Amino acid sequence: MHTQVGIIGAGPAGLLLSHLLHRAGIESVVLERRSRHYVENRIRAGVLEQGSVDLLLEAGLGQRLLRQGMQHHGVELRFGARSHRIDFDSLTQGKGIVVYGQQEVIKDLIAARQHADGQLLFEAEVVSLDELHSKQPRIHYKHNGREEQLSCEFLIGCDGYHGVSRPAIPESERKEFERRYPFAWLGVLVEAAPSAEELIYANSADGFALHSMRSPSLSRNYLQCPPGDRIEDWSEERIWDALHTRLETVPDWNLREGPIVERGITPMRSYVCETMRHGRLLLAGDAAHIVPPTGAKGMNLAISDIRYLSAALTAWYRDGSEELLDSYPSDCLRRVWRGEHFSWYMTSLLHRFDDDSGFQQRLQQAEFDYLCYSSAQATALAENYVGIAY
Repeated sequence: MHTQVGIIGAGPAGLLLSHLLHRAGIESVVLERRSRHYVENRIRAGVLEQGSVDLLLEAGLGQRLLRQGMQHHGVELRFGARSHRIDFDSLTQGKGIVVYGQQEVIKDLIAARQHADGQLLFEAEVVSLDELHSKQPRIHYKHNGREEQLSCEFLIGCDGYHGVSRPAIPESERKEFERRYPFAWLGVLVEAAPSAEELIYANSADGFALHSMRSPSLSRNYLQCPPGDRIEDWSEERIWDALHTRLETVPDWNLREGPIVERGITPMRSYVCETMRHGRLLLAGDAAHIVPPTGAKGMNLAISDIRYLSAALTAWYRDGSEELLDSYPSDCLRRVWRGEHFSWYMTSLLHRFDDDSGFQQRLQQAEFDYLCYSSAQATALAENYVGIAY
């Protein structure tokens, strides 16, 4: 089988790229090792920056987003018994965020690709890549029990941190950076209406907590926990005790409980592979960079990559220009490192660190106080949260 652009991974990056290329008259095939049911139902990020929303609307993907997305105009920070709201409207000239689950974005993209008769192969496991520096790189994969081969003109790795694309670049040629944090996040999806209209980030003596939402009837809550914890270590009683203790620190506010329908523990790390192009192989999304979820940047950085990559491939097919392909890594990395910094900042501000001297806690308190009285500092946080302009 042959196509113009071979895409590995049916996450937001891979599907959005396929959709945008189709609109530009460029053929693609998307290979995904999981089933369609799996990718449409796995719960991931749920915050879309203003720029991500604008791109999805421009691409004709906004019908359900506009109807079901939850527009937010600020976030709340809690430090002990104090609370401070970051007002997006006043600090960013009316920009905001939309809470719309990643799985919903994926459903919209799959529906759009199927409506256009796009080629999506689910349960297609990529085995290896070769001829990456040739004009016809190849993808070797297994599908329906058979070994298959896809030749293409460009090969795009959107298969996440554990995929096969990035390791296809020789280790000696990969420029990589990583930071691991001394804690993890325990996340629970709850069948209960959200307890607040906006996200609540809480720094407490017992550790970080976040109250978020996925829909008017589903809440998403997170707790900081030790990185070695197992989900079996956390009973429902223990989870709810910790959430109530860390979040109910201001008067007249209570966290709604409900059936926990999903739970899991996620390690916290930052990672960047600056080698986002290797011959005719290009990386996008989590295949190239990981951020802690504290800053809500993961899906948005993937969408940002695709904005640049779709423009670069369109220019190449339209007039043979490689200028945007050559600048693709540097264009992406400016936003990637901005996102990495903001995610590090939010993580450092809100989490409990093992610091017997209390030095880190004093720094956190000083920063929270500064956010409360400095409009400049609050504006910087708001601008980064809603997304830096392209």
